[in-house]
Amino acid sequence: MPSKSPSVRDTDAPPDPLCRLLLDLGEALLGGGLPVHEVEDELRGLGRALGAPEVQVAALTNGLFVALDPDGATRFQPLGGTLRFEQTADVLDLVHRLRAGGLDGPRARAELDRIRRAPARWPAWVADFGALPVGVGVCIFLQPVVANVLAAGLGSLIVVGLTVLARRRPHLRPLLPVTAGFLVALLVLALARASLLDGPLRTIVATLAILLPGGLLVTGLSEIAAGAANAGTARLVSGAVQLTLFLAGVAAAATAIGMPSTALANVQVAKPSWWVIALGLAIAVAGVVVNVHTPPSAIPWIVAVIAVSVTAQVAVGSVHGAAIGGLAGAVAAAVAATLVHWLPGGPLWQVLYLPAFWIVVPGSFGLLNTAQIEVGNGAQSLLAAVSAVFGVSIGTLIGAVISRIPRPSLTGLPHRA
Repeated sequence: MPSKSPSVRDTDAPPDPLCRLLLDLGEALLGGGLPVHEVEDELRGLGRALGAPEVQVAALTNGLFVALDPDGATRFQPLGGTLRFEQTADVLDLVHRLRAGGLDGPRARAELDRIRRAPARWPAWVADFGALPVGVGVCIFLQPVVANVLAAGLGSLIVVGLTVLARRRPHLRPLLPVTAGFLVALLVLALARASLLDGPLRTIVATLAILLPGGLLVTGLSEIAAGAANAGTARLVSGAVQLTLFLAGVAAAATAIGMPSTALANVQVAKPSWWVIALGLAIAVAGVVVNVHTPPSAIPWIVAVIAVSVTAQVAVGSVHGAAIGGLAGAVAAAVAATLVHWLPGGPLWQVLYLPAFWIVVPGSFGLLNTAQIEVGNGAQSLLAAVSAVFGVSIGTLIGAVISRIPRPSLTGLPHRA
């Protein structure tokens, strides 16, 4: 269970090198988007490996406290900024090598600094264009009609443009959710009003999928369930506000164009076959890989883990609903990621699990029900959306337990700590 924030004292003295290392690594892991309870677990394990078995850690969403023992000085490190996924993968590998004894403190500090300064594998505008295949791919299996897929492509270009603008003008970033929701919905609803497409809600949600805060909501619930109530509540509130802004933009577009609320009903015009689902998934995964700067060496394994998790989610969800399907997808992703991690030279399980988590999270499926809260049947839609998010949250917690299962000592497989 996460520890309570210790009192800060003796802050005038220079920090111990080990404490400084733990603070820097913890801040990097928080910047990579890991839940606070996982950051605390990583740092406690690292402290034990480096000779500080009583290390005290309390992580928040905006920083963390570290003390090497209950009576020692407590230091606070604020969150300096976010890391790209490829940087987070390198930091996790650095922590793993430190715990295994393959690296000392000074070299680790130097390598962490190198990771922070490393340039992106491709320009930021290329990563932003990853939103295009994500929107198209999600629409292919949400609303597999040519007109809707083309509309999702056009809407995704709007999302790309707004993302580039928000990155270059940070003061405009708070307006991104409501502006994206309004402009995308305006485009799709205008096409629907002209009878050029049907079922606009699924097309709108598919186009906005890469921006929707599904991952934030699930991470917040996971933190609350793990005992990190402060961090989890903060994420839930932030995610709920972002989602409300998206819905406000969609509702404003419907009002501006004069569309009745019934036009935003969750209608699936055509049911996709298995190969259409596979095609849409492949395109969406390609977009995610580009958007988050995925390490090239890990891409084949990531695709394999995503395929396993989505197969489980779709197969179980089609029978038992979105909540149980999300739980099954998250657990399947954790099992597949752990098994691949056990292979010689296999990537760390977090590197494999996080992209699958982003696909499994009900950022598009479960939040379809949330979108309908604006157009009626709110109680039932809210219950369905919340249950879907809870399903993935529980699956994520189960997955974290699975990932800690020691690898069997089999002949030919060298032990990895």
